[in-house]
Amino acid sequence: MNDEKKSKKKKVLVIGGGAAGMMAAIAAAKEGASVTLLEKNEKTGKKLFITGKGRCNLTNACGDEEFFQSVVSNEKFLYSAFYTLDNRAVMEFFEKAGCRLKTERGNRVFPVSDHSSDVIAALNNRMRKEGIRVLLNTAVSEILTEKEVAKNKSRVMGVKLADGKVLPADAVIIATGGKSYESTGSDGDGYRFAEKAGHTIREVKPALAPFTVKEEWCKSLQGLSLRNVSATLICKKKKLYEGFGEMLFTHFGVSGPLILSASSYYAKKINNMPAQLHIDLKPALSREQLDKRILRDFDENKNRQFKNSLNGLLPAKMIPVMIQISGIPPEKPVNEITKEERTRLLECLKNLALTVTGTRGFSEAIVTQGGVHVKEINPSTMESKLVGGLYFAGEILDTDAMTGGFNLQIAWSTGYLAGISAAANTVKGEKI
Repeated sequence: MNDEKKSKKKKVLVIGGGAAGMMAAIAAAKEGASVTLLEKNEKTGKKLFITGKGRCNLTNACGDEEFFQSVVSNEKFLYSAFYTLDNRAVMEFFEKAGCRLKTERGNRVFPVSDHSSDVIAALNNRMRKEGIRVLLNTAVSEILTEKEVAKNKSRVMGVKLADGKVLPADAVIIATGGKSYESTGSDGDGYRFAEKAGHTIREVKPALAPFTVKEEWCKSLQGLSLRNVSATLICKKKKLYEGFGEMLFTHFGVSGPLILSASSYYAKKINNMPAQLHIDLKPALSREQLDKRILRDFDENKNRQFKNSLNGLLPAKMIPVMIQISGIPPEKPVNEITKEERTRLLECLKNLALTVTGTRGFSEAIVTQGGVHVKEINPSTMESKLVGGLYFAGEILDTDAMTGGFNLQIAWSTGYLAGISAAANTVKGEKI
């Protein structure tokens, strides 16, 4: 590229070196902009590193319809972003970048190595290839704007760093994340930048977070994981969520993929009000089928005590709890158990009830619900409707989804769209 072309390259600053920020930087550079990525941590991808328990569930290989059904907040806002860089394009991007992928149960996509570091390495390598300048340990204190009198609208001019240095820019992309896992740098500073620029911040809440529950017996089941169960979340007789999958008992309540997805709907609709969580431990069986199964087990154990007859139905750790909840005396001979008592056991298995009292905080939430109001963002470009040249991408936006790689897909899609839009808007106003 000759000096004349270099001088025409406009400057794009990306704040945040997470999933959305790195993708935005790569997209803008690919479109011909001169890109600098600002990351306040000592390395990029700090939150990506712990995603999916360190394995990084980077997207979901589902169809388009299922993707949008899995979005909890503002799915229509994401149409343009997703169709600009959908899940198939994301998978192709990482494969070409040298990160081989595999698809597991529930269409969850992971690196073949099971190491999130390979995803981060692919992004860092691509940023080097695109000539992106990455400034680590560099915190932004302020977004600089200027009022355009003719248009009665502000225009971004650059950023001011924490050390007082000013970096001029033609476009700024804010991809600072939300408030979940603050130890990775997600402390909500992006909301402050957005608010100062005139944006509305919808209430931020922990999402995809474990539930706290009232029942004390939960503590005795700590560490027990259940697969293939179904859950229904109800508040004031209204069904908030229904799903199927895996759950985990903890010292404070319940967690696991099924519960985390339910928590996003809880946060969205009622947040910290009591709700009823109903667990079906045997969803593959109807009540009639399960009753026959219990009768068969009782017949095989008719000379045993009740407490010794449940090994075929339940994990050993769960048996004392189910005996307690059913109210059937543990030493009662199986052949003396009444139909009424058997019905109570059946109800425990098909409708194990828990009282949800709230969710755990941001330190345990996978994502943040709420953020920059999407009505103030152009969904076709991710540009602010209030400040020209200011773009948003990723978790800072009021968009979130269920577990399974959907939230990272939102980050890739919005980051990519923000990047190409910033470049197209800054390089002589034309797309390269």
